[in-house]
Amino acid sequence: MKYCSECGAPVQLRVPTDDDRPRYICDGCGRIHYENPKMVVGCVPEWEDRILLCRRNIEPQKDLWTLPAGYLENGEGVADGARRETLEESGAIVDHLEPYLLIDIVHIRQIYLMFRGRMQTPEFKVTPESAEVVLMREDQIPWDQLAFRAIEKTLRYYFRDRAEGRFPFRVRPVGKRD
Repeated sequence: MKYCSECGAPVQLRVPTDDDRPRYICDGCGRIHYENPKMVVGCVPEWEDRILLCRRNIEPQKDLWTLPAGYLENGEGVADGARRETLEESGAIVDHLEPYLLIDIVHIRQIYLMFRGRMQTPEFKVTPESAEVVLMREDQIPWDQLAFRAIEKTLRYYFRDRAEGRFPFRVRPVGKRD
């Protein structure tokens, strides 16, 4: 950050009084600009014994597979964001969303909140964001072609939990080497 979004004056990175970390502070109006992690919301869309995966048609990780997920928008609830991302990336409509996994990725300042959701119908389509959209059984998952570690972690927990017949909510970190 170079300039204040409030008044346009230059900002400096320094520790404000009574704070414990550097923040961008405006030289003109004194506004402190706080930067917070980005919230990513997504879904494991279920249809019978299969889940819906999307092959990315956009960067980052173009041509690799993922669950539908993306950044939460301002003014949007987390479940609504997961529904929207699923629709945008796959054309699928999901309901009965249940929070499933919170993944804390500190080193890239992201928090993933993944839901389990039931597809209303087995209808889906290719979208501008996804070059291919496929319902897959566990034995069809392209494990070596998944786009993100958070998605791999979600899928591994999901299939383990499904085999046990229970889906507890978890909070897990994903580190640089995780």
